[in-house]
Amino acid sequence: MVTLLLDSTQLEVVLSVSERALSFRKGNVVIERTAISKVQLTDDAWTWLRGIPSPGTHVRGMVAMGTWRSAGGDDFAIIRRHRPSVVIDLDGHPEFQRIILTTRHGLALVQALRVEGAEEAVDVVDIAAETGTIPVVPGKKTRKRGRPAPAPAV
Repeated sequence: MVTLLLDSTQLEVVLSVSERALSFRKGNVVIERTAISKVQLTDDAWTWLRGIPSPGTHVRGMVAMGTWRSAGGDDFAIIRRHRPSVVIDLDGHPEFQRIILTTRHGLALVQALRVEGAEEAVDVVDIAAETGTIPVVPGKKTRKRGRPAPAPAV
C-alpha cells in the first residue's frame, strides 16, 4: 500500500521496497501542491492508463507500477487489481502529467488537499481519522453453492 505524506507545500508518494523495485524507481515521487490541478476518485484505475510502461511493470489486471509513456505525456502509476484509486492531474510538474494510485484513502486525500495551513508532514490516514471515518468499499460477496440435486431414479 502506498503511503502518502502531505504538508503545506508538497505531496510525497512514499514507495515501499517492493514498489520501488517494480516501478524501477530509486526514490519517492514528490509533487508540489501548486502543480496539482485536479484530483479524481475512480473505482477502476485501469481505464486511466495510457501508453506503455517504460520503465515499469505490467501484469494485466493484477499490477501496473512505474512510468507510463504516451504521446499525451508521462504518467506514474501504482495500481493493484481493481481497487478504488485516485487520479491526480498535474500542471507544470517536471516529470509527470498524471499520477494514478490505488489507495483506500482517496477521499481522505481529496479532503486533505483542501485543508490549508498544515505546517508539518502528516500521513493522510491521520487526517482521515481527525475528519471522520475512512470509507471502505465493501468486498465482493461470496456465493453459497447448494448441494447438487440428486439424479432422478430411472
